[in-house]
Amino acid sequence: MNYTPEEVLLYVKEEDVKFIRMAFCDVYGRQKNVAIMADQLPRAFEHGIAIDASAIDGFQGEVRSDLFLKPDSSTLVELPWRPQQGRVNMMFCDIVRPDGAPFEADTRNILRQAVGYASNLGYTFSFGTEMEFYLFKTDENGKRTPEPFDDAGYMDIGPDDKGQNVRREICLTLEQMGILPEASHHESGPGQNEIDFRYAEPLAAADHAVLFRSVVKTIASLNGLWADFSPRPLPKHDGSGMHINISAKKNGTRVSPLLLIPGLMDKICEITLFLNPCENSYERLGRDKAPAYVTWSEENRSQLIRIPASAEQYRRLELRSPDSMANPYLAFALIMHACLNGIQQGLPLPPAADFNTFNAPEELLKPYARLPGSLKEAQAAASCSSFVRELLPAEIISAYCS
Repeated sequence: MNYTPEEVLLYVKEEDVKFIRMAFCDVYGRQKNVAIMADQLPRAFEHGIAIDASAIDGFQGEVRSDLFLKPDSSTLVELPWRPQQGRVNMMFCDIVRPDGAPFEADTRNILRQAVGYASNLGYTFSFGTEMEFYLFKTDENGKRTPEPFDDAGYMDIGPDDKGQNVRREICLTLEQMGILPEASHHESGPGQNEIDFRYAEPLAAADHAVLFRSVVKTIASLNGLWADFSPRPLPKHDGSGMHINISAKKNGTRVSPLLLIPGLMDKICEITLFLNPCENSYERLGRDKAPAYVTWSEENRSQLIRIPASAEQYRRLELRSPDSMANPYLAFALIMHACLNGIQQGLPLPPAADFNTFNAPEELLKPYARLPGSLKEAQAAASCSSFVRELLPAEIISAYCS
């Protein structure tokens, strides 16, 4: 909606909004919030709302534990599942120190800085995510079970696909919140689902990815289910990814996705830790359409990067390694910097790997670098990377590498 603070205050008064959730993320991209009463909004806009940073993973210790949340008025959304009388709205917040300086480990601000850096070079980026998740049943006490909600397969329909009504409710809820899903369907695994998003500028796309996880979990719970975004919740079935579609313009003119690929391939191993941040991430990579090698090709779904078949105005690259445990603010920031670094250095486009990497013989794969094969390998690659150290504060690197 792109409200101003003054418009938010008027909207809250006219629409009987009683509670405002002040939302932010920890360094791992997990959404947090504190709810304030509507009459505290003027103070929030002017001074911010204090939080105890020592209680947030990856922030800071008890010695300097006060941080403040200052709401970004342009992100105001209603939470449709909350009561219509005494409504609840939400805004994403900037995290600042008591003197008003930005908090170094605020990953949303890191992405904002990356957008500014790209803009200074004449570039604008757009991102669209394809997010997969599993729906599992709960028992009679509402506790989680390991039993998938259905036994359907890829793009099956009802009644086999029991998740269709849940996906419908998720999409309609997102639409009410001003977030535009593009498509949804059942995925390959039992109880596995996918919802894809339209392109958005980087900050909005990252906000939407964070909100999406919250909405899915909420709607699943309201339907007596629980949603799992982990990369490989069922060892014998497909893992869940967060495929990221990327396009760029230079001074308003569309940039060929082929120009973005060299830089991304050059830095991908160094930033994999932030795209695949947990041990379970590495049980997915190299299996079930998830890449293991640093390769690219047209259309080919066995690759790290593919160029999907599409009309020219929709031509883009798709990065297939990330999963939904990634912090989208960090992921998008690092991807943008990697692409721009490759362009500035004039890195050449490597030859396309026009074969199936999942069943190719070893001699054919030997020339290609592998993605880190474990969390420990990814941590080592990130901790040794001057590229990562230049872009991320030591606190974040330490949180991910410890």
